[in-house]
Amino acid sequence: MFVAASTTCFKNLELAEAIEKLVDLEFTCLELCMDETTGHFRPSLAVENFNQAVELASSTRRMSVSGYTLEIAHEGQEYFDVFTACCKMAKANKVVTITVRSGEHGTPFNEEVEKFKKLVAIAEQHGVRVGMRSEHGHLSGDPDQVSVICGHVKGLGLSFDPSQYIYQNEKPSDCDNLMPYFQAVYLRDSTKDDLQVRVGQGVIDYGKLINQLRKLRYDRALIVDIEPKDDIDHMGEMRKMRLLLESLLIV
Repeated sequence: MFVAASTTCFKNLELAEAIEKLVDLEFTCLELCMDETTGHFRPSLAVENFNQAVELASSTRRMSVSGYTLEIAHEGQEYFDVFTACCKMAKANKVVTITVRSGEHGTPFNEEVEKFKKLVAIAEQHGVRVGMRSEHGHLSGDPDQVSVICGHVKGLGLSFDPSQYIYQNEKPSDCDNLMPYFQAVYLRDSTKDDLQVRVGQGVIDYGKLINQLRKLRYDRALIVDIEPKDDIDHMGEMRKMRLLLESLLIV
């Protein structure tokens, strides 16, 4: 296991500035988020100008890249065209993990299964793994739905965010049976009332989680994903989480 940080931690900045912040915080690995709506790094750039996209995605100040997260705004065939171009970009930059969102609650189950089957088939052609991002209010926010979808789609993984199974739940959901599907883990501290609180003020047991991951021989990223809030020292919280996770990995 190793510690990384998501560029969404600084999604209000230009990509180069976000990377500079992560370097200042002494992270050595990042996950690159490509979001069509924020302009931070548009995934459709890989369709419009592939060479430029590859160069931009590799300009990371020598930080290694644990994976890509895609926020694709397109629908229908255009969605799959953008995803395919991003898989080609991942292959060019030797990145093997791409995370995408699942449909919102109410999305037909069979439709979602077919979507992920197609995504996995495309990704496998380029040596890329697909992870479904845990997300409250989406199909992936229900552990039972996740288990069934991943069971139906061979090769599909889960980009696990424990906060999404704590927030607005009277009792945190039991996700132990999902661990074999983990291909990335996103971390912040949370309570049932707040998706993000100061590190140490929430209910997430990082030590227990890391010990469980060790038993499964999980060897991928623990990704710090803390967004700016007016009432917190953002840089301080990012640094605190990095140091905490690194100390737990030494044990």
